[in-house]
Amino acid sequence: MKKIIFLFLILLISCSDRKVKPSVNPALDVQELPAQESWNAVVYFSDSGRTTAILNAGHLRVFSEKQETLLDDGVKVDFYDENEIKTTTLTSLRGRVDDASKDLYAIDSVVVENDSVTIKTDELKWRNSDKKIVSDKFVTIISPKEKIQGYGFESDQHLQNYVIYNITYITRRDSL
Repeated sequence: MKKIIFLFLILLISCSDRKVKPSVNPALDVQELPAQESWNAVVYFSDSGRTTAILNAGHLRVFSEKQETLLDDGVKVDFYDENEIKTTTLTSLRGRVDDASKDLYAIDSVVVENDSVTIKTDELKWRNSDKKIVSDKFVTIISPKEKIQGYGFESDQHLQNYVIYNITYITRRDSL
């Protein structure tokens, strides 16, 4: 019985009203933390009730202060025409969205393709203002008729009309 009373007294003494504050790391910058974070994210974009694009990202982080969204672990964007038919798919390992302009920067192993044209590059930008895909990096464009390589290009998002500014290699597909 003495042991039970002794244990009870020890428990009673060890309890207190003192509040313990958690330690805070002063080196932690709150602005570097995302305001939102999501895994296996799917984001739908629409205009006047019609789907214009669907973005899939393995990891998505929104930074409100910097007005940017970072995309990691695989990025895929499907673009749709005015009839909501998928016309083009863009894939990359990483990406970034400028939340002010809504421009998308695809980074690392970028591939843009439709039914007949494939574009490969290390980095490109999709401009929201005019729905154009642009890059100043080395690009390879493969179509049913030819393979073209060079530096810098511009195209509509459906890959119907494209231009390479500094061509370094061109060959007809029948000679491949």
